[in-house]
Amino acid sequence: MNIIEIFTKSLVLIFSLDRDLWEIILLSLYVSITALIFASLFGLLIGYYLAIKKFFLKNIILIFLNSLMGIPPVVVGLIVYFMFASEGPLGVLQLLYTPTAMIIAQVIIIFPIVTSLSHEIFDQNWREYKDQLRSINMTFFGILFIISKHSYFLVITAILSAFGRAISEVGAVMIVGGNINHFTRVMTTAISLETRMGNLEYAMALGIVLILLTVLIYSLVYILNKRKI
Repeated sequence: MNIIEIFTKSLVLIFSLDRDLWEIILLSLYVSITALIFASLFGLLIGYYLAIKKFFLKNIILIFLNSLMGIPPVVVGLIVYFMFASEGPLGVLQLLYTPTAMIIAQVIIIFPIVTSLSHEIFDQNWREYKDQLRSINMTFFGILFIISKHSYFLVITAILSAFGRAISEVGAVMIVGGNINHFTRVMTTAISLETRMGNLEYAMALGIVLILLTVLIYSLVYILNKRKI
């Protein structure tokens, strides 16, 4: 089978709404979007807090968060695996090889991205508007609302960047999810498996969808970066 035939069959799989294929795609989106929601919720709040508050060890925390951005995903997967293994500290929860474990791993991977990027965004705006905001005695969340409003596109860019990292991750989700068919198999792990098994049309179909998602995400990031905040 040549590349043209494989590509044609992969398109047929996508547009015929192949059940198994779209089950994998939807699970991938569910895991990554859920992880993004949790990472963004806590990451934005912590990034904002670090931007407007001065306290002991603040710089060390920022260095630590920036360092976590470069941690290999397989290491995160290994840590989560040991936490939820049957003999691990959280083994009683029996979350290993479940979508929940995959979500936790992705949260750990993208949380530093959201926190570090949002800190830089909020810090820049806080320096610019802090005198005016202090003069009108704005509350903690009131300041967050004003700063976020002035940084809307940059904040969305940070969140989209984190989602791009999550949806394309393979190492951690392979370790903690186990790539179980109809349960924890996502696009990246399925591509690896189907390629090894010789099901190249399936692998290419998933690859096309993943590429389109990635292009869409980073096109939005580019467009938002061109906007003047």
